[in-house]
Amino acid sequence: MAAAARAAAVAVVVVVVVLGVEVAAALNTDGLALLALKFAVSEDPNGALSTWRDADNDPCGWSGVTCVDGGGGRVAGVELANFSLAGYLPSELSLLSELVTLSLPYNQLAGQIPVAITALQKLAALDLAHNLLSGQVPAGIGRLVSLSRLDLSSNQLNGSLPPAIAGLPRLSGVLNLSYNHFTGGIPPEFGGIPVAVSLDLRGNDLAGEIPQVGSLVNQGPTAFDDNPRLCGFPLKVECAGEKEDPRIPEANGGMNPGAAAAVGRPPRRRSSPTVPVLAAIVVVAIVAGVILQWQCRRRCAAATARDEEKESAKDKSGAVTLAGSEERRSGGEEGEVFVAVDDGFGMELEELLRASAFVVGKSRGGIVYRVVPGHGPAVAVRRLSEPDDGDGGSDSGWRRRRAFETEAAAIGRARHPNVARLRAYYYAPDEKLLIYDYLSNGSLHSALHGGPTASPTPLPWSMRLSIVQGAARGLAYLHECSPRRYVHGCIKSSKILLDDELRAHVSGFGLARLVAGGAHKAAAAQSKKLGGAACALRGGGGALAYVAPELRTPGGAAAAATQKGDVFALGVVLLEAVTGREPTEGEGGLELEAWVRRAFKEERPLSEVVDPTLLGEVHAKKQVLAVFHVALGCTEPDAELRPRMRAVAESLDRINA
Repeated sequence: MAAAARAAAVAVVVVVVVLGVEVAAALNTDGLALLALKFAVSEDPNGALSTWRDADNDPCGWSGVTCVDGGGGRVAGVELANFSLAGYLPSELSLLSELVTLSLPYNQLAGQIPVAITALQKLAALDLAHNLLSGQVPAGIGRLVSLSRLDLSSNQLNGSLPPAIAGLPRLSGVLNLSYNHFTGGIPPEFGGIPVAVSLDLRGNDLAGEIPQVGSLVNQGPTAFDDNPRLCGFPLKVECAGEKEDPRIPEANGGMNPGAAAAVGRPPRRRSSPTVPVLAAIVVVAIVAGVILQWQCRRRCAAATARDEEKESAKDKSGAVTLAGSEERRSGGEEGEVFVAVDDGFGMELEELLRASAFVVGKSRGGIVYRVVPGHGPAVAVRRLSEPDDGDGGSDSGWRRRRAFETEAAAIGRARHPNVARLRAYYYAPDEKLLIYDYLSNGSLHSALHGGPTASPTPLPWSMRLSIVQGAARGLAYLHECSPRRYVHGCIKSSKILLDDELRAHVSGFGLARLVAGGAHKAAAAQSKKLGGAACALRGGGGALAYVAPELRTPGGAAAAATQKGDVFALGVVLLEAVTGREPTEGEGGLELEAWVRRAFKEERPLSEVVDPTLLGEVHAKKQVLAVFHVALGCTEPDAELRPRMRAVAESLDRINA
């Protein structure tokens, strides 16, 4: 625990240094955490934070701050109401482990509620009413076991009401979620909220029948006013097609796992819109830590250059200056460059490094973070894993930078609705970052086989067909969009990402070239195309099933990736979509492709091969069979017999959903 506390304190100190402020060594950890809040405030017209000075030993004399009696300068309360403070809530607030009251109403704080705030186990009162907070309530809000009062009213919060709020064990005062943008139904779990709690859900866009369970039966109509689509008692609005027993939920066939889980569970005691707050704070803490280590790596390269698990931060003040040209660039003595590939990307490097983030994926090629800025949509940041460039001299460093820029620019020029869009990139001798649009619904792999973003409802056939059609169109574009005849080289179902509408986006294009190029010149010269079979091979046993036979032969892994290799890999993805099996899950010890080929040769019934969850969709039988035939054509052992990607896309498009 002591080591964790010291690490947290160091993280806050680094954040402060990044902002260009010299902090006195005497200031304790709680003071540093509050300084992070001060620096997150962009406007303080009333000078409410003017007494918050880094020269003090502790923050107990600061305005709006109260400390624990005899607690060694530990903060118990932060109350700054109606000061018109503008800015955002930093994740460092989670370091205030003794905090009992956080009251910041009637200000202009924006952005998401940090997930890290859910770590405040002693927090009893959270009041963030009348601000400009947006996003969802953090899902971990139920971890605030001491919370008795929660007021998130009059913000811009959205999403569904988190059932976890109803399980807060000490909720006894106020639960006010009014005048936000919450949608969906009222979770039955809200019936477990104590009757003594003042519940206010007015002024949202809630819909459906008010559950007639627990304390919800005892609420008056004012708790639900100004929700035009709500119906049922105590409102005087009857529900169309009212059920005899409103407690029996309907099955949810949608793709929203949260909604499916919320309907049909017995009511739990939870209540508190702080879920978004807590989720956002945890996210911010993780992001701060991650990025703080990115920076520290450059200043202390000898210390922790190869540790993926560490997340440190380092002072970059003055190292990068963004120009206002079409491609906003910054280069310094260390050979740094930050490039926004198009004018639509307005985030600067400093904002990127300070935003909240959390790890969403890891591979040998690097770590992927979801980064949530104070304003604007989330982005995905891929931190490439590669060895330090070493001391090759300024000339060789310049050449490496130019090679990276050339390849990144090629990736950025790939613009298609079904290709993940590169928005910006950052290069330093020992740090390479790629910034993409964040796609919230995970990958085709998780949708088919389960994962953190998977829905409890099996993916219907029409959606599977639409996804693989989009993936084929994206790959056909990559194969045809340039005279260089690009190759992806690492197609897997996990590389096909899904947006809010479950539209496919092919990701990972060009990564093999970038990673290999930074390590060795020989590796970079291995292929003149963006991609390589090694990308798939290094992923382990499961990834090997996507590799075409000609690339598995001795020397094949080192050979240049080919477009016909991409076609083979897509064929395996098609087989995943129709069978619901992993690429290594064929029967009799066979890989999926070999097992399906044998089943068709033996003329086994289609029902033995197709995903059992699709058997009820009788109308899709001909379409499923057609996709099987396209997949078997793509996975022909002889590369010369495989069709071009454009022909594959056209064949799939002819299969009407």
